[in-house]
Amino acid sequence: MMHRIIPAIMSGGAGARLWPLSTEARPKQFHALGGSRSLFAETVRRTQGQHGSISFLAPMVLCNENHRQLVEEDLAAIGVSAAAVVLEPEARNTAMVAAASAAIAGAIDAEALVLLLPSDHLIKDRGAFLDAVARASPHAYERIVTFGVTPTRPATEYGYIKRGASLADQVFAIESFREKPNAETARLYLSQGGFSWNAGMFLFAPQILLEEFAAAPEIRDAALASVKNAKRSGVEIRLDRTAFARAPSEPFDIAVMEKTKRAAVAPCDIGWADIGSWDEIWRLSERDGNDNAIFGDAAALDGGGNLLYGEGVKLCVAGIEGLIVVATPEAVLVAPRNRAQDIKLLRALAQKKS
Repeated sequence: MMHRIIPAIMSGGAGARLWPLSTEARPKQFHALGGSRSLFAETVRRTQGQHGSISFLAPMVLCNENHRQLVEEDLAAIGVSAAAVVLEPEARNTAMVAAASAAIAGAIDAEALVLLLPSDHLIKDRGAFLDAVARASPHAYERIVTFGVTPTRPATEYGYIKRGASLADQVFAIESFREKPNAETARLYLSQGGFSWNAGMFLFAPQILLEEFAAAPEIRDAALASVKNAKRSGVEIRLDRTAFARAPSEPFDIAVMEKTKRAAVAPCDIGWADIGSWDEIWRLSERDGNDNAIFGDAAALDGGGNLLYGEGVKLCVAGIEGLIVVATPEAVLVAPRNRAQDIKLLRALAQKKS
């Protein structure tokens, strides 16, 4: 059986922890981080064509209305035409986006599955990723399947999924979702086995997903109303602002996945990374003999273990250790690498002072 799949690419994130490179005008998914194309463009390219038993249809893009032009430019650069470009009037987290994508996909092709993907992830092994999608597809007509990434270290910045009973070859029921652990708990998960990182990627039949939104009917109803009352022009679907604003802002995991009895997980080893912080970029990057990761117009004398990024500003450092130093026309950032998660707070502080 050939499984038709509509890629639904979520591109509404702000990427605040990668400030000052990632800004409201051009958030991180529209930057080339980990390749020659933007993360958004690479995500779209990853879900094109046919692979074994799966065939991808034209993608749906769900983005902030202020980023419409960035989406157009990146799609044109890779020669892809979207089935729909869905414009969100404001941020409402992933539950609202998931419900809206199901409603729109059902109108495009009621028999197709939907592959809901963040636009800002790095996946190095496309073949392994597509194999996982193909393995999960037969189960997605009755279940919401998420893709659990094989842990490579006891990470504390990701949630975890504990797999339950086997449903088929490398597809399991979900025993539980676990919140981001401390370091000791993360090490325990890895020693016990049976845990995956929660990467926030989902495969489902539109009707099944909307049925499971019985756990959060106010979000589903707001999404359906925003789609019904949307303004349409060509492939552009501008969701109704009034209906959209009625929805609580809630992650899809919390609104639905932690409550549904129809969840499944397909573990996969796909070279995945959520490039969510400068420290993560340092970890994934090639580094010089002093363990510095250097990008753009930047240079280092002595010192080591630094992430240096110069864009539009010449950046020169000497004798520093373990720092993030980023210079762009937006701002200059200096912080210890072990404080990478606090950059979101720094960004908010800078915006208050501007």
